[in-house]
Amino acid sequence: MRILIVNKKVASILLLIILIIIVVGIYFSFYNRVDETFKMDIYYKGNVDDKVISFACNVDWGNEYIQPMLEIFSVNDINITFFVTGTWAKKNPELLKTMYEAGHQIGNHGYRHIDYDKLSYEGNREEILKAHNIIYDILGIEPEYFAPPSGAYNDNTLKAAKDLNYDVIMWTIDTIDWREDSTKDKIINRVISKIDNSAIVLMHPTKETVKSLPEIISFLYKKGYKIGTISDVIE
Repeated sequence: MRILIVNKKVASILLLIILIIIVVGIYFSFYNRVDETFKMDIYYKGNVDDKVISFACNVDWGNEYIQPMLEIFSVNDINITFFVTGTWAKKNPELLKTMYEAGHQIGNHGYRHIDYDKLSYEGNREEILKAHNIIYDILGIEPEYFAPPSGAYNDNTLKAAKDLNYDVIMWTIDTIDWREDSTKDKIINRVISKIDNSAIVLMHPTKETVKSLPEIISFLYKKGYKIGTISDVIE
C-alpha cells in the first residue's frame, strides 16, 4: 500500500514535469514565431533578383554636402532614399523639400540620433512616431521605411516599427564614410568590392562621399547596374 502511494506521488511529479516542459515548449515556439515575424520586416539587402542596388543616405548632419550630392544624382538621373532624423527635418524643412521635390525617397531615421536598442517599446514608438509626424507635416507623405540610427535596435524597436507600419532597413554595404580615416579611395573600394544584386549601400553626407560618388556610379553603370531607392530593391 505504501509503495502504491509513493508511485502515485512519483507519477504526479513526473506528470507535472511533463506539463511544464510542454508549456515551456509552446511558449518558446510562439516567441520564436513572433521573433521570425519581426525579422521578416528587417532588410539587410533587397529581395529583387536583378542588377539593381539602392543608395541609402542617413542624414542628421552634413548639410553642406547634401546639395553637391543632389547635383551628382541629378546629372546621373538617380533617385535614392534619404533617411532623415526628426530633429534634422525640423531644423531644415526647405532642404528636406528640395530632396523630395528632386524625386528622392524620404525615410524615417528616428527623432533623435540615439541608440534605439536601449529604449523600451514606448520609447522606440515615440521616437519613430515623432519623426514620422514631422516628415508628414513638412511633405504631406507617410514614410514606410525606418533606419535605426547606428543600426542599433532591439525587439522593442522591431515591434514599435511594425506597429507603425514600417519595414526596418539596415544595409548590405557600409561605406563607413563618417570616420575620419575614410578617404575617397577607401569608400570606393568598400562599395565596388562587395557589390551584389539588391545591395543596400549605406552612406552619409560627407566630403569624401561627394568625392567618391562619381567614380562609384560610373563603375556600377559599366557593370550594368541600376541605382535606385529602397523601394526599387524590395518587392
